[in-house]
Amino acid sequence: MVKIGLEIHGYINTKEKLFCTCKAEHGSKFAQPNTNICPICTSQPGAKPLAPNSSAINKVIQISLILGCKVNPKVVWQRKHYSWPDLPKGFQNTISGPHATPNGEKGKFLGIGITECHLEEDPAAWNPETGEIDYNRSGSPLIEIVTEPDFTSSEQVIEWLKQLLATLSYIKAIDKRAGIKADVNVSLPELNGARIEMKNINSLKKIKNAIEFEILRQKKSVPKIQETRMYDANTNSTKLMRTKEQAQDYRFISDPDLPAIILDKKRIDKLKFQLPETPKTKLEKLIKKYKIDKKAAEILTKKLEIVEFFENIIEKIDSKLAIRWVTEELLSVLNYSKKELEDVEISPEHFIELLDLIKQNKITELKAKDILRSWSKKSYSPKSKSKSFEQISDKGEIDKIVDKVIKDNSKAVEDYKSGESKALNFLIGQVMRLSDKRANFKTAKEILEKKLR
Repeated sequence: MVKIGLEIHGYINTKEKLFCTCKAEHGSKFAQPNTNICPICTSQPGAKPLAPNSSAINKVIQISLILGCKVNPKVVWQRKHYSWPDLPKGFQNTISGPHATPNGEKGKFLGIGITECHLEEDPAAWNPETGEIDYNRSGSPLIEIVTEPDFTSSEQVIEWLKQLLATLSYIKAIDKRAGIKADVNVSLPELNGARIEMKNINSLKKIKNAIEFEILRQKKSVPKIQETRMYDANTNSTKLMRTKEQAQDYRFISDPDLPAIILDKKRIDKLKFQLPETPKTKLEKLIKKYKIDKKAAEILTKKLEIVEFFENIIEKIDSKLAIRWVTEELLSVLNYSKKELEDVEISPEHFIELLDLIKQNKITELKAKDILRSWSKKSYSPKSKSKSFEQISDKGEIDKIVDKVIKDNSKAVEDYKSGESKALNFLIGQVMRLSDKRANFKTAKEILEKKLR
């Protein structure tokens, strides 16, 4: 049987770096190279680190708790030594190592054992082809989550990672703009194969492909010594980087410049109390309590703000209408405007009013969509303006609009009479346009079809 373990690295969602006040922004999308830097994060002679970022520590505690880990109340910073151009001080500050106590340990998440999770700093970005180094990410806070080798297939790994990312998004723990990287360990114990580590794989698709390739490779040629390999997406293969380093190669020692992190029970309990329900718990609640279809429930639980918004309206409005308008219309508007729900002030009460007006046939669904799109920054009470939105159901009034549409669109009328059924949709669209999307759709269609016979 295959054994697979993961070492997952993600940027913790903080405004500042770990040991200085520089912005924790990196990558060409967010900042020009070497602009978010100072003597501390560039390791200038004599520069000493500030006290560790308390926000980063809080996030690591919450991640540990949500993964079912025991949170250690006292941890000591270690220096992990290695010589690479991206690390001019010659060591990385981390809460890991053979004699270290991690921030959290001995957890379990969705059936997979969590060995530990710990905080550490990121090195700089080194381009070996040009020799250039960008220090913008140097000193950014990272979380490393180490699993037990409990996975047995690439499909299981990917599904678990999707659930992990969704759960961490609920506590806004990881900088989603930067994504995650994973070191993937694969071995075939039944063939007495050595463990092979694949470094820094940065997408779910690549992780899946790398695992599947490595399993086939190891079955053909069983590795006898531990290796570190890289995955090449262009050739869908892994290549030897080096034989695997042992812990002693890094010469871990405790850091004399950094005080131990000491956590009191009150702080841990407060952070635990602030944790939201997990996506799994929310999913089960939607299915059992509100009798919602699993597919719709999965869409709703992808983002915490969406599912909480839904829970705020479901008690007061028809569930089928609420599900469709949240999972289809609301998400469509947010995606189109490239915004998250938290970026827009949409009141659940205003949303309930909108759906209530639809249910009572006081406004058309087309008009309701217009109103929803107008809430790009902030919602308002649609009931307070319902007179101007009111659905036109009077046949006489719609009849006049239809006559004008037929008169102004003779070509479309001819096309319809010649057998082009699509022309009718165009004419109905013109009726809706002239009525400011307030005409009763069914009535407008009936009148049009009657007049065009």
